[in-house]
Amino acid sequence: MYRLGNTPKLSLKRFLIGLCLFVFSAGFIMYGYFEEPLYQLAGLILLAPALFFAIYGYIGLFANRFSQVISINDPVDTNKHKQP
Repeated sequence: MYRLGNTPKLSLKRFLIGLCLFVFSAGFIMYGYFEEPLYQLAGLILLAPALFFAIYGYIGLFANRFSQVISINDPVDTNKHKQP
């Protein structure tokens, strides 16, 4: 969990890449529905890596936020977060 949340910028980059690939994939599927059916196949093939990148990036972002919540509520480190 902590390893996935170590690099939130990389996780955000992965999520945005997956989101962009998903949009292109949906566009290919829609274009294939109306015009050329071969584009639907390209959209479906592109959909798998798009979902992988988006899910992997989102899990990394979630792990980062979750580790921050755990570190704030950790009773061992309570003195680290208090203001003097």
